[in-house]
Amino acid sequence: MKSLRRYVPILQWGRQYDRHTLSGDLMAAIIVTIMLIPQSLAYALLAGLPPEAGLYASIAPIVLYAIFGTSRALAVGPVAVISLMTAAALGTIADQGSMGYAVAALTLAGLSGAILLVMGLLKLGFLANFLSHPVIAGFITASGILIAVSQLKHILGIPASGSTLPEMTLSLLQNLPSTNVATLLIGLSATAFLFWVRKGLRPLLGRLGLGPRAADMATKAGPVMAVVGTTALVWALGLEADGVRVVGAIPQGLPPLTLPSFSPDLIRLLLLPAFLISVIGFVESISVAQTLAAKKRQRIDPDQELIGLGAANIAAAFTGGYPVTGGFSRSVVNFDAGAETPAAGAFTAVGLGIAALVLTPLIYFLPTATLAATIIVAVLSLVDFSILPRSWAYAKSDFLAVATTMLLTLGLGVETGVTAGVLVSILLHLHKTSRPHIAEVGLVPGTQHFRNILRHSVLTDPAVLTLRIDESLYFANARYLEDYLSDRVASDCPIRDVVLMCSAVNAIDLSALESLEAINHRLKEMNVRLHLSEVKGPVSDRLKTSHFLEDLTGRVFLSQYDALCHLSPELSGTDPTAI
Repeated sequence: MKSLRRYVPILQWGRQYDRHTLSGDLMAAIIVTIMLIPQSLAYALLAGLPPEAGLYASIAPIVLYAIFGTSRALAVGPVAVISLMTAAALGTIADQGSMGYAVAALTLAGLSGAILLVMGLLKLGFLANFLSHPVIAGFITASGILIAVSQLKHILGIPASGSTLPEMTLSLLQNLPSTNVATLLIGLSATAFLFWVRKGLRPLLGRLGLGPRAADMATKAGPVMAVVGTTALVWALGLEADGVRVVGAIPQGLPPLTLPSFSPDLIRLLLLPAFLISVIGFVESISVAQTLAAKKRQRIDPDQELIGLGAANIAAAFTGGYPVTGGFSRSVVNFDAGAETPAAGAFTAVGLGIAALVLTPLIYFLPTATLAATIIVAVLSLVDFSILPRSWAYAKSDFLAVATTMLLTLGLGVETGVTAGVLVSILLHLHKTSRPHIAEVGLVPGTQHFRNILRHSVLTDPAVLTLRIDESLYFANARYLEDYLSDRVASDCPIRDVVLMCSAVNAIDLSALESLEAINHRLKEMNVRLHLSEVKGPVSDRLKTSHFLEDLTGRVFLSQYDALCHLSPELSGTDPTAI
């Protein structure tokens, strides 16, 4: 039973569910449902799918996450970046609006779910760590720009295409003369209204005497007000006849049972995009979940989160949806609205199910320009150019990762951008660790501490060379240490002992062990002894399985101060006869 509760967290929090928790979850569900209806329709448009796909992707997946997820506040559903990646992945496989495109979206969701599920069962959540924060920040900023530009065609009422910034810009400029004035006015008005709602509506309602909670709910309902207002306008003035593109007929009913494709060829084409979507979605989701959980001192299990998100995506694949993950803005709203458990998500699914049954006929005249405005306002908050000067000032390598990810995402597309960002991060890490920081250290007078001789006034013995290695030793940096030590000892004849201070060495692989053996042998030929100090337990255990310690010309000291007392007793003030 304990093991079952580990994989089905609802069995844990469900036992303590009470009336107070229910009221908080219901209030949060009402607010998130109001917010999610226009968002889900808009993100489906961004993914190149019919609007109802956004609703379908927001019902069953939320319920499955409520059962298997560990976050009490995470709101799962379509998000902007994953929708863009979905469109990019499917655009080369089938035409938007075709049956093949919809089936490919289901298959992509199913693959993403399967990948997340396997990663969770095998406890592979650490793989997401290969996406560094600079890469994620650069990718999300570039994606926000791409998403906003991709929606300008709906604001202008013109046809345009392209998956990169140059392609989309060129297409927009070529079709600009055919701008539909009525669509443009609706799109600009909706965009301006939504921006004003975000900044100005809450203070206005506060001045009018409305309470903070009511004012907050009204602000969250801003997109709904834009939807209702523009839909009524298009219907009343008959603007569809003037070329204003509308959502049109949406199937009325609950999500249908669907089946993804199991074609090996399609799976092969979608496997890499599905993996990237899975990792990006997981990183975004776990970041939000952990941030919100910390505010209430709750615990998030990353591996169980993989299982919860995997189940949600598999649910999307079998109910007419597309890939989903935890959304930042919705989750924050869910948390602020008082969500106490994942049941808030399940209640949100009920609200969306009612909307799919009852409200879909009412949005026939909803202009796509309004949905585009909703997307633009939402994603521009993701754009953060400040990461460029901050990363430049802090670390040039991080700036390179950010800039590379942004430029390649904008210029070559989302898949190329995020893949290149990961590769750049790994290469920069390998480059950095292949040349570890090695400091020559000495004794700080009056203490037992050792510091870099270039930074501090310390005591040293010309006959004893002490080097602190600030990195684990492995195949990429083993020869660097070997060459560094050889050059340093060869240029200094009085040296009779070399001590490698290993306080920062967490691991030594076989390649590094062979280099240490070579160093020991080379120093022995030069009549110089090799010693180690402050070797960590796991590293020492590994060394004991080899012959290195038996062949070591020197000793392994518990601390660097012990080594100094033995090798240079006059510096430490130790009586030589006591050693």
